[in-house]
Amino acid sequence: MLLVVTYSRRARETLRNACRAHEETVVRRFGRAALLRETEYGAFLAYRLRERHAADVQVERTEPFNEFADAPDAVREAAAAYEARESPSTPYDRFATGTDHPNSDAMREREL
Repeated sequence: MLLVVTYSRRARETLRNACRAHEETVVRRFGRAALLRETEYGAFLAYRLRERHAADVQVERTEPFNEFADAPDAVREAAAAYEARESPSTPYDRFATGTDHPNSDAMREREL
């Protein structure tokens, strides 16, 4: 998919109009950003926005995040256990102390 992010009011207006006019190419809209299908037409729309608004538009290629293939089991299990904790005000690092769950500093340093 192509992620189009806008940084000015005029660029957001143009993005909104393009999304309305070409719904078949839009995967999802987020206000000042949109995901476009990774087709030549999606690239055409993204390039039109860049031509019109230059640095006020950023275009990135993305790929969907598959939580089962892209993240270690330990991370998923830690998130599930943390959300099921008895005290909702317990910070994650205190919760993870003395368990097999990874600590937050280690997770911050490791790439997926």
